[in-house]
Amino acid sequence: MQDTVQYMANKGISHPFSLLMLSLSPQEEAALYRHLAAMLRHCLLVNCEGEEQREELQGHTVNVLSLLPLSCLDVLLAVRVGPGSAEYMGINMDCVEALLGFMERRLDRGEKLREKLTPVLNLLTESSRAHRETRRYLRSQVLPPLRDVLSRPEVGSTLRNKLVRLMTHVDTDVKHCAAELLFVLCKENVSRFVKYTGYGNAAGLLAARGLLAGSRGGGGERQYSEDSDSDTEEYREARSRINPVTGRVEEQQPDPLEGLSEEEKEEEARRLVSMLNRLARDQIIEPVGVMEDGRLAPLGGRRRNCTPDTLREEPEEGDGESERDSD
Repeated sequence: MQDTVQYMANKGISHPFSLLMLSLSPQEEAALYRHLAAMLRHCLLVNCEGEEQREELQGHTVNVLSLLPLSCLDVLLAVRVGPGSAEYMGINMDCVEALLGFMERRLDRGEKLREKLTPVLNLLTESSRAHRETRRYLRSQVLPPLRDVLSRPEVGSTLRNKLVRLMTHVDTDVKHCAAELLFVLCKENVSRFVKYTGYGNAAGLLAARGLLAGSRGGGGERQYSEDSDSDTEEYREARSRINPVTGRVEEQQPDPLEGLSEEEKEEEARRLVSMLNRLARDQIIEPVGVMEDGRLAPLGGRRRNCTPDTLREEPEEGDGESERDSD
């Protein structure tokens, strides 16, 4: 069986590169790619004698599928639903379920994530962008309606928890791929993305895309179909108490300013501003603000050397544009 697995994997990998060397008409090329996608579908679902053989074959299959045009991936869904098949909206989801299981196994192993996990993350992301049914099925599996509002999004053993943990991974490629998949499953809607991941985890992707101001990026919402985002009773009851940064209901904390007079509060504010100014002058921190395009940019000198009194002042003439940019 080992020889058969290796032969099928090697033959599958060689096809796309061979096709690139051929001089074919667009129609012939599309037909060949779709035929290859059908072969890869079989490789994805074929039973193997051992776990390692299956992982090897599915790993090669994912790598080749990632090379195919997105328009060919509908072949993975174009199979009649049979007994025991994974089904969603009347469509066979066996391949998508196999890819999801493969992704979770690679994720749980935690080995060489950039090399072994990012290809399947990217494949699922692009498939979700291209095919509404794939996105909806993956969302039902990865981002079901929220019920647990007491735990942080990254804490737990669900697929959502595991992917959210990757959003703060030390490897930039890994955390970007994980965040991108979740963002697409949220239809690139910022508020929905923050709802499922917490603003603290989402900030990296939102900053990179210029979405910290909360707008939608690239007209993302327009390219997706309308589907419901039903809230559970647990979420509706707790929504007003959820900390958007951590993504969970926090224990009520005592007010640190309770019992202080207004003069004492102003004095504490001055001390805080003074310490922040010192950190900025010593270049330990660099104050930044969210610009009109949603991206972070360093603030001007007027903001760096400020006091509570200057913060209350109206902007001088000529400063209006920079003030508006930093709002």
